[in-house]
Amino acid sequence: MKNILVILLAFGVALISCDKPAERYGGVTLYTVRNNMKANPDSTLQALADIGYRNIEVAAGYSDGKYFGMAPADFKKKLTDLGFTPLSAHQNEITFDNVDQIIADVKAAGFQYLVIPVPPMGHFRFNAETRTLNMSDSVEFVTDVLNRVGKKCTQAGIKMLYHNHDFEFKPNANGIIPMDYFLEHTDPAHVNFQLDLYWITKAGGDPLAYFKKYPGRFKIWHIKDMDSQGRFAPVGTGTIDFKGILAEKELAGMEYFIAEQDMTFDGMTPIQSVTISYKGMKDLGFY
Repeated sequence: MKNILVILLAFGVALISCDKPAERYGGVTLYTVRNNMKANPDSTLQALADIGYRNIEVAAGYSDGKYFGMAPADFKKKLTDLGFTPLSAHQNEITFDNVDQIIADVKAAGFQYLVIPVPPMGHFRFNAETRTLNMSDSVEFVTDVLNRVGKKCTQAGIKMLYHNHDFEFKPNANGIIPMDYFLEHTDPAHVNFQLDLYWITKAGGDPLAYFKKYPGRFKIWHIKDMDSQGRFAPVGTGTIDFKGILAEKELAGMEYFIAEQDMTFDGMTPIQSVTISYKGMKDLGFY
């Protein structure tokens, strides 16, 4: 009997050691490789699997009820056949007219989170000349959208997050900091946040201060670094203090982290970027 217990305990340890934290918590967004996905989704997804990523976020790939031209159920099968877990879906096109269909599609594709990546319904602005992002001053309207969509997501059995850029951390014309307003006027039972660590840093915000003031609200982190010129960079090659931020992950409520790089520079390809970021996150102790 004693020998059997020893064998079972050893087997249990083996099982635990095979349950890699990277597979539970780490992921990558398809936004970084969006052009690769449009050209050849099969080879792109295989490349991400070969790097070691297991959780997938989709962005810039949803149109006419399909993900990269595939019905939600077919896209889910494509991901799961490669060993991926569908984690989160950015749905910037959401309105009160299409919200029910989008939620149904997100759920059919197997995603756990629906993410609103910018202020929806015309309240997000991009200045092409200055390449700056901004939003309208109607924080009350956007907050109402988040609460209403978040409640619908909860009722459907998925979770809703809002993803920040830099402008949400800067006072608007009325002196309101949108991110603070969102956090204070949304119901955490239905609405939480995907914190982009690059953009909050770019805005001069302090992630640790937000964790302390609004504990448990930042369920997924977008992780990309900042180079000496302030540009996007692979994780571990820039100036952001990821170790200090990571030390407060429990206070933040972090459940998953996702590698992202909006643009690459100096001849680096998107696949090279997420490859470097995967190693960088391992070196920094994310997994």
